[in-house]
Amino acid sequence: MPSVFHKLKFGLLITVLTLNMLALIVVLFVHVWTYTEAGKVPPKTAVLLHAVHHNLVTSDMKPPKFFVQSGSPTFTREEIAIPVSDGSEIEARMYRPIQGENHPVILYYHGGAFMKGYGDINTHDNIVRTLAARTKSIVIAVGYRVAPEHPFPAAIEDSYDALVWAYDHAEEFGGDPSKIAVVGDSAGGNLATVVSLMARDRKGPEVAAQALLYPLTTFQDVEFDSRGVYDSGYYLLSRNVMMRARDSYTPDENTWALPYTSPLEAEHLYKMPPALVITAEFDPLRDEGEAYAKRLAEHGVAVRALRYNGVMHGFISFYEVMYRGNHGLNQTATFLNQIFHESPQYEPYHLHVYDGVEQSNHFREEAEAYAIGSFLLGRQALSMIPFTQ
Repeated sequence: MPSVFHKLKFGLLITVLTLNMLALIVVLFVHVWTYTEAGKVPPKTAVLLHAVHHNLVTSDMKPPKFFVQSGSPTFTREEIAIPVSDGSEIEARMYRPIQGENHPVILYYHGGAFMKGYGDINTHDNIVRTLAARTKSIVIAVGYRVAPEHPFPAAIEDSYDALVWAYDHAEEFGGDPSKIAVVGDSAGGNLATVVSLMARDRKGPEVAAQALLYPLTTFQDVEFDSRGVYDSGYYLLSRNVMMRARDSYTPDENTWALPYTSPLEAEHLYKMPPALVITAEFDPLRDEGEAYAKRLAEHGVAVRALRYNGVMHGFISFYEVMYRGNHGLNQTATFLNQIFHESPQYEPYHLHVYDGVEQSNHFREEAEAYAIGSFLLGRQALSMIPFTQ
């Protein structure tokens, strides 16, 4: 018996030592990943950037079950087609609350550099359906046409036609035409604010609000610091992609300074809808997004400008596993809910900076970062093992 006991004790000791060693390896690797080419990033940002750059995650990969909240559906999903002004149709997806009527309507314009293969209504579906749930609104994801097959102005005309269609048909699908907002991220943020400009200039449907998530606001060669520091692509958007997008979407250089491609260059921005502009610290588009928010405020528009430190371009797409992403999506939903019920008060421009995670959630955020890190290291280890059939 003593020998069996000693063997069990020895086995347990080996197991504990092995687990401690593995944990230490994970901590060391994650610590190394936090040191990036342009500075130190939080552990959660580090592991996600590592995963993306080593092809360990895909756009359609589901988050681990322990990150996902379950519950009964509160809205329906419907694939629809929206007629556009050139006589064709574009695809769209509509989420509608199951109960009630006269709901606010949100049009969502996805990011993706205005080019085929970089983004569509499927790659951003997680944001769209969650926005519907958190605002109890009808949300329409607009599948506008993209370059190179459809260069400027196809995307903006499709996006504007979708706004007009939503306004004209709102009551038919339970929406309130007096409460229509536009939301977009990256290239979609550009489209969302351009649609607001077009609605103003063409005396089209009144847009109640615009929420712009890390938007591209100018195609001009402006020397923004963020464009130079974070342009390698490590932070999920590269200068090469931006240049390719410009050449593909706006091949005519004369269009780069137009307000409908570069709203930052618009002569005036008076009578634009209230805006929320969210930017990310590690993003080449950071400075131009904040410059646009400032210009809106200078023209009398009620603006809330919010920068998230410690995160990269597109961080809200990771809201299911990233606290700052979830916080940003919550801020977007809160902003829209407030706008739909009362007009915001104008205040001079002020950039609000969100530096980190609330203390109550800090431990969880760190623990999840190391859990994801161990998962990634496991996947990498498996990928190095040769399998024979």
